[in-house]
Amino acid sequence: MCIISVVTFAQHGRRDGNRIGISGGLTHTSLITSNFNTKPGTGWIGGFSVRGNYYNDWSAIFGMQFMENKFSVETLTKDVEYKLPAVQIRLLLSANLVKNHLSIDFGPVLQINDKLKIDQDDENRIINGTLLTANDIIDVTKINGNIYLGFSAGGRRVRVVGFYQYGLNNFLNKLNNDDIKVLQNNNQKFKGNLGILSGQILFNL
Repeated sequence: MCIISVVTFAQHGRRDGNRIGISGGLTHTSLITSNFNTKPGTGWIGGFSVRGNYYNDWSAIFGMQFMENKFSVETLTKDVEYKLPAVQIRLLLSANLVKNHLSIDFGPVLQINDKLKIDQDDENRIINGTLLTANDIIDVTKINGNIYLGFSAGGRRVRVVGFYQYGLNNFLNKLNNDDIKVLQNNNQKFKGNLGILSGQILFNL
């Protein structure tokens, strides 16, 4: 599958053009919910971005990231690890604090993900404090919106990127369509938000 993206940025005044970057790193992901006990886990992330000068000390960033986030949920016998494969599209504004060396980046992120993945041996484990099995909560919301706040620091060619994303919508909302699952969840509606912390190395071409 080939994805071809064309991004055009306005050009004003003195600047040195667009930059294409390839990045990769780790994620530390939490499922923030009061429905059950969860723990953050470490996954991976990688993708590309295009940074273009926008106006004065501001730039715009378009990027696509592929990721596998991980977190765990406490069951009666063990903490079951969940994997969340996803792709993200982001369009950010970047304030250049030190030209070509340090910037603060922020903006919206569209996340498209699959169902949660767990090991087959863990599917029937009972989630602590509920009558739900670990497999009962895998069918989560597929399209999510996050808010991104981060930074990039370094030189023209290699930079360190760090960010935090918070999920704005209810990541577990699709589970509320099943009345039996709600009943098994102590007759409480499902509510959860993703929190994703990441560190990456960015190589500008």
